[in-house]
Order: sequence, then structure tokens, then C-alpha cells
Amino acid sequence: MSQTHAAPPSPLRRAWLKWRFHLNALLILVPLGFMPQYFKDVAFFRGESGLGKHLVGEVQVGPWSLTLADFRNLPPEFEGDEGYLTTFKAALCSACIEPIKATFLRVGEPASLLDAGVALAGSPYGQTAEVPIPDTAKADDDLWITMEGWDGSVHSAHLPLRQAAPATAAWLERMMPRTSVGAD
Repeated sequence: MSQTHAAPPSPLRRAWLKWRFHLNALLILVPLGFMPQYFKDVAFFRGESGLGKHLVGEVQVGPWSLTLADFRNLPPEFEGDEGYLTTFKAALCSACIEPIKATFLRVGEPASLLDAGVALAGSPYGQTAEVPIPDTAKADDDLWITMEGWDGSVHSAHLPLRQAAPATAAWLERMMPRTSVGAD
């Protein structure tokens, strides 16, 4: 009878057999280093650490009020066909939840209720809206807040974009075409 001998394992195979436990342990430990930032982000997106990065404060809109915040306090993001969008979050006052049907945000004065802007969506305690920045917007424009009640009443308020979203206003100043006085 002939005897066959197994070939000795290659150096790569020996290294794998020796270090595989340590490499698998590393695969478990590396993600743990990212967990604190993950939990911080989860708390932020759930609203547990506030409405947003830049809290505007309480805004009175007719008989109702809401707390408004610029969600990220960053320049607007380009979203393809939608154009540039900036995100706001709002929380309605506890007495305002029942009588309010919808809340809208818009950069620039709305011409009518049909043009009131983007509707806030979500829980009354943490509604979100991605507001488009018009091509004609200037840093001195206002953010308009329109609220419609179940009784049909409509109330509006506005605040300077510099106060509501300072990063967006700064971005608009940089993006505005530079024109000199008296130029044709």
C-alpha cells in the first residue's frame, strides 16, 4: 500500500489559522468605537436632544404659536430637480395642537393659501419641512409661517431669514451675483 502525505500548509494558511480569532474580535470591537456618535445622532433625529442645531425660539402666529428651529444650521443642500432645500423643525404649543389643521413654511411672501409653501409633516411635537430656496431669494428675505385652523381661519407671521436660518442667509450672500453700482 502506498501512503500519501498531506502537503504542509502554506504560510498564508498558517497565518490565517493563527490570527483568525483576533481578526474576528477586531471586527466586533471596531464598530463599538462608533457607537457613541451613533447614539448621539439617533437622539438628535428623534428630537430627544432638541429640535435642531439652531433654535429660533417661540414664534407667535395669530392666536397660536410654535417653537421653530433650523434643523442642521448648514447651507442648503442641492436636491436635484427640487433645487436647494433647507430643513426646519417645529413643535406646536400644547394648546395649538387641536385647532390647527396645517402649518406651512415658505421663503418669500406667499401670494395666497395655495402658494403658502411646504407643509410641515410629522408629530405635532416635532414636525419637519424641507423648504425650497427660490432662485430669486436674497439674504434679506423673510421666512413666512402660515397656519390654517380647522375652522378655516388662516394666520401668518414672518421673521428674517437671517434670524431663522443664519447659515442659509450667509450662503445666499455668497451666491448672490456681484454687481457694481451704476453698471449696465
